[in-house]
Amino acid sequence: MLKLNLGCGRNPLAGYVNVDKEGNPEVKVDLEREGWPWADDAVEEVVLNHVLEHIGALPEDFLYFMKELYRVCAHGALVQIAVPHPRHDHFLGDPTHVRPITPEVLSLFSKANCKRWAERGSANTPLATYLGVDFEIKSKSVTLEPRYYEALQSGAMTALQVDEVLRERNNVATEMKFTLRVVKQYIDVTTHGDAHPVEVAA
Repeated sequence: MLKLNLGCGRNPLAGYVNVDKEGNPEVKVDLEREGWPWADDAVEEVVLNHVLEHIGALPEDFLYFMKELYRVCAHGALVQIAVPHPRHDHFLGDPTHVRPITPEVLSLFSKANCKRWAERGSANTPLATYLGVDFEIKSKSVTLEPRYYEALQSGAMTALQVDEVLRERNNVATEMKFTLRVVKQYIDVTTHGDAHPVEVAA
């Protein structure tokens, strides 16, 4: 199965198909608008290293990207994402950064989350349901600026205090990282007697 390094720029990865719309990648494609040249369920891992914040100045382009990402990934595929923290000057100071990527944004693409929100009557936009995609957040982390990292390591600040200042101040964390897991399911229409079809993992 394939491994893709999407938006590789000048940083190709060995063992991956390196993809971009500029320069001299192995595959040149505009990932926001062109049909991706890979078959359904053909990909086991995707790297998006400081790429996703550049995708989709128009919401429909971002949603198209997420749909194509889901289509080409196999069940259980991992999507490795690194983005600048949206409250850091690294994000705010680049006019090509069109979209903050946060846990809250990525959570909208989980069917389990959408189901819970619907049951509660929450106002969250159920993008996973609308788009027919399903990504679960497997892990998430932040990279702290040295002064905050050192304060945390020395015990001068607790993890709770760091979390509070992350919400209140700019330039506390430089980067956020996420691992998404692709979930694909199908309806088994084979029935026996009065049994009903059940949803099972592909």
